[in-house]
Amino acid sequence: MSDRIDHTEHEASAQTMPRVVGVRFKPGGKIYHFDAGAFVLRRTDQVVVETEQGLSLGTVAVPPSEKSPEQIEQALKKVFRLATAADFQQIQANRDIEKQAQAHCLACIGQLGLKMSLFAVESTFDGSKLTFFFTAEGRVDFRQLVKMLVRQFGVRIEMRQVGIRHMAKMLGGVGRCGRALCCASFMDKFGPVSIRMAKEQGLSLNPTKISGQCGRLMCCLTFENEVYQELSRRMPKPGKTVQTPNGPAKVLRHNTLAGRIVVRYEGGQEAEIPWEEKNETGNLKLETGQESAGSQAADHVSSFQFPVSNEEPQ
Repeated sequence: MSDRIDHTEHEASAQTMPRVVGVRFKPGGKIYHFDAGAFVLRRTDQVVVETEQGLSLGTVAVPPSEKSPEQIEQALKKVFRLATAADFQQIQANRDIEKQAQAHCLACIGQLGLKMSLFAVESTFDGSKLTFFFTAEGRVDFRQLVKMLVRQFGVRIEMRQVGIRHMAKMLGGVGRCGRALCCASFMDKFGPVSIRMAKEQGLSLNPTKISGQCGRLMCCLTFENEVYQELSRRMPKPGKTVQTPNGPAKVLRHNTLAGRIVVRYEGGQEAEIPWEEKNETGNLKLETGQESAGSQAADHVSSFQFPVSNEEPQ
C-alpha cells in the first residue's frame, strides 16, 4: 500500500488545499466527496472510506483534485485505505447474508400477511445493520416483522419504504430502447416528467409506448424537452392559419427536428412544408429551392400523411 502514497515536495501545501475525490457506492448512484489525503487514486479504484454509518467500500468515480477551502461546503471524511482482498471477502459474506435475510423476511411477510413488496436487502460493510427496501400502496405496520428479524439475525434492522421509480433504479433492467435503464446507469436524481413533454415531442400518447419499466413516464422525455421547446417557439402553433404560396392553410403539427410543418389547405389536402421563418407580412418564407416542391405538394398532397403518432419514443 505504501507505493500508492503520494510523497511530493508540495505535501505541506496539500494540507491547506485538500485533495477531494468523488466516490460512488452503487452503479449509477450519487457521488460523495471525501478527503483523499496522500493516496494516489485513479478512476475505478476501490477504496474503504469513513461514513456516518461507519466504514464503507466504494468506487472512485472522480479522481482526486485540489480544492480550496471555499469550494468545500462541509467537513470531508477521509479515505481510510485502498480495498484489500479481506475487504472483498467481507463484501461477499455480506451478499450471502443479504440473500438469507431477504428469503427469511419474505417468509415472515407471508406469515404476518403484510401488504408490502420486499425487493432488496442491503448490509453495512461491517455487517452491523441490515436495511430492507420495500414498496407498498400505503403505510405498513411492520413492528412485529422487525422483532422477528432482530431475533433471527441479531443486528440493527431498518425498514425503508421507497417509490416505484427508486425500485427500478435499484434493481436495474433494460428499457424499450434496448439500453440499460437511465436511472440505474447515470442518473443520480429524478426530475419531474409530464405528459406535456410527450405531446411537444410529437410522440404517441399510448401509455405502453411512453412508460418505463417502473410504469411511470420515461425519464428520457426530459432529456431533449428544452430543445423541442426552443425549436417549437420558432414555428406557428397547431391550429393557426398561415399564408403559403398555394394559399391559406391550417397548421396541423410540427416535424420539429426537421424544421417542417404539416398543413391542411382549404380543399382538405395535407402537405408537409419546410418552415424557416415568417416574414413581415406573415407569409411563409420557404427555404431556398423549396418553392416548387411546395407547389407540387398542393396538387397531390392527399397521398402524404405525416406518421408522427406511430413513431416509437426514443
